[in-house]
Amino acid sequence: MIVVTGASGKLGHHVINELLKKVPAGQIVAAVRSPEKTADLAALGVQVRQADYTKPETLASAFSGAEKVLLISSNELGQREKQHQAVIDAAVAAKVKLFVYTSLLRADTSKLLLAPEHVATEKVVRASGLPFVILRNGWYLENHTEALGPALEHGAILGAAGEGRFAAAAREDYALAAVAVLTGAGHEKKVYELAGDESYTLTGLAEEVSRAAKTTVVYRNLTQKEYESALLGFGLPAPVAGILADSDAGAANGELDSKSRDLHTLLGHATTPLAEAVRVAVAK
Repeated sequence: MIVVTGASGKLGHHVINELLKKVPAGQIVAAVRSPEKTADLAALGVQVRQADYTKPETLASAFSGAEKVLLISSNELGQREKQHQAVIDAAVAAKVKLFVYTSLLRADTSKLLLAPEHVATEKVVRASGLPFVILRNGWYLENHTEALGPALEHGAILGAAGEGRFAAAAREDYALAAVAVLTGAGHEKKVYELAGDESYTLTGLAEEVSRAAKTTVVYRNLTQKEYESALLGFGLPAPVAGILADSDAGAANGELDSKSRDLHTLLGHATTPLAEAVRVAVAK
């Protein structure tokens, strides 16, 4: 039995869809806070179980019979460490044979605001005694391609990354890597630094968008504070705006670039190119 937490999220859905190609549906558990939101997965034969990080009793029942658990990191900034601890405790109680966690690229040395909660979780995972794999996910291409509407409307992509590079990969790439670990062998106690094969700058992103949309889009570099203010003006919650602005500033210092081939190796093929991701996004 393979349990995927956060299964109602975008990455979780990708993971389960890919697992279905390799594992019988009845051997997959979608652990979600609100089961009613995942009727599509239930219709495929996947077991849908409630798993509320704030209610340990739901985690115990969600992990019943689990051999492997994928903890997709929570999106509740500031609450992750406590929530992840509850999941790890439930996995220990269930005597899980493999525990896989989605962390952050070079979490142990990263200066990004996103890093501390991931570092704390990694420490708990290691101390738990569970056989584990750490998947340190880099930046997602979708972080850039899913919000191109304003850029196309105004002809500019805003950011604070300067000429810093993003070794980003598609959400599907990271999902496939997780499935490779969950269904393969020889991964125990491994830490994988996952990143796209080719990195790009936001200037390069603007050029790709321009080509795909057959219009002119430029990159407008702002200070971290200016970019955060712009994001707030677009209606983003303050914590999210702060994290995104900090991440761009970190990218300017090389925090989101990587030469690692771990993702390529797990996939067995090249990661999704920026041009392809942009073309698909613009066509929608």
